Amino acid sequence: MTAKKTLIKGGRIVTAVDDYHADILIEGEQITLIGKELDQAQLQADKVIDAKGKLVIPGGIDAHTHMDMPFGGTTSADDFETGTRAAAFGGTTTIVDFAIQTKGDSVFNALDTWHAKAQGKACIDYGFHMIVTDMPRENTKDLIKLIDKEGISSFKLFMAYPGVLLSDDATIYRTMKVSGENGGLVCMHAENGIVINEIIQDFLEKGHTAPKFHAITRPTKAEQEGVNRAIALSEMAESPVYIVHLSCNDALQRVQEARDAGLPAYAETCPQYLFLDDSYYEGPGFEGAKYVMTPALRNKSNQEKLWSGLKMNDLQVISTDHCPFCFKDQKELGIDDFTKIPNGGPGVENRMSLVFNGGVVQKRISLNKFVEITSTNPARIFGLFPKKGTIAVGSDADIVIFNPDKKFTISAKNHHMRVDYNCYEGFDVQGAAETVMSRGQVIIEDGQHVGKVGYGSYQKRSTVNLKMGTPTSCKPESALVR
Repeated sequence: MTAKKTLIKGGRIVTAVDDYHADILIEGEQITLIGKELDQAQLQADKVIDAKGKLVIPGGIDAHTHMDMPFGGTTSADDFETGTRAAAFGGTTTIVDFAIQTKGDSVFNALDTWHAKAQGKACIDYGFHMIVTDMPRENTKDLIKLIDKEGISSFKLFMAYPGVLLSDDATIYRTMKVSGENGGLVCMHAENGIVINEIIQDFLEKGHTAPKFHAITRPTKAEQEGVNRAIALSEMAESPVYIVHLSCNDALQRVQEARDAGLPAYAETCPQYLFLDDSYYEGPGFEGAKYVMTPALRNKSNQEKLWSGLKMNDLQVISTDHCPFCFKDQKELGIDDFTKIPNGGPGVENRMSLVFNGGVVQKRISLNKFVEITSTNPARIFGLFPKKGTIAVGSDADIVIFNPDKKFTISAKNHHMRVDYNCYEGFDVQGAAETVMSRGQVIIEDGQHVGKVGYGSYQKRSTVNLKMGTPTSCKPESALVR
């Protein structure tokens, strides 16, 4: 059977390094031709998409989501169907979620569990990181098998949540060393959870139970210390490190110092730390619980420092840490004790528009940088490039027709995430995904999901070269083939 052909006409194609007007021919799941004034009849295209006046960009890659995740006595509100469909509406065509190893159990059992959660539900492509909670020396061979056989080349460890997810320094070092020697990458949740717990106990003993105390008991210095320790451990292990959800300038400074010294230290931030601040915890009644996430929202003064970090490549990625819990029934579990509020918030649907508006429209970053930090860099860092993260002949046809002029107001009334509030309620933004393609199939068109539930495919990810002494910039060579 001949593969279906789709022709995208007249768009402005923007990648991490290119910006030009051309047409794109897609055959089946891949891009097969890029050129000027391609002829529909001559190419026998089955479908033509008019992209005149629009941006044509690679589908977004959200490298940090938590779909269907048990936490705090409940489970995140979006599963792999609702969460990935919402992601598609926002212009994201691939996520990398987290399988969680239970202490005392096998990482392979964790992987089986998460495959079962996603199978037949995902509307876009997906991969998995592995959260490691238990890794004695005799089990480190499992890490190698995950990298070589299962396509899982990244592992997340925690310096927070004692007794649940926290790993000691020996486990972190051990995992970094084995991972780094085999082309893997350790992602660190870097906060000093031991000290944070002591601070929390001090506040609870004084009767401070309101949501705002979640932020007050998680100071930026605890994050700074965790980042500093994670980088030091990675240097001793001669392994790269990736700091997840970096939220503040104190922590950013440690990453900047490491990168200036030539160390392979990488980091992401999230929209919540670029657009929200700790004043949101002061909402009336229990409203502040909507913003209980970890790390906590910080003082607004950190925001421009983070934008500068993105512009200067000290931060390489914007992910969401999408981990939604409904305000009613879920966040309310902690109505009398902020430590019982499930940590996390929604965002997978709004990332691309928020970053375009706050970055490109407000002239903080270029169009190329927008594509780089929302698609290309996560693809390169996490072993998906050049299959994903660019527009080039031979790459998957994960393509977004993005209207740079469209304006709308973000609201829980019109979002597609399965959660009863939106962290960015009332935000007026400019820039929106209009047509979204996943591996050559149109999945979002005219404001409707026209794809199939279960179309999303598990992506085995390759190893990556982020070793000591290699260039620390993720900026790729031009992927354009004309």
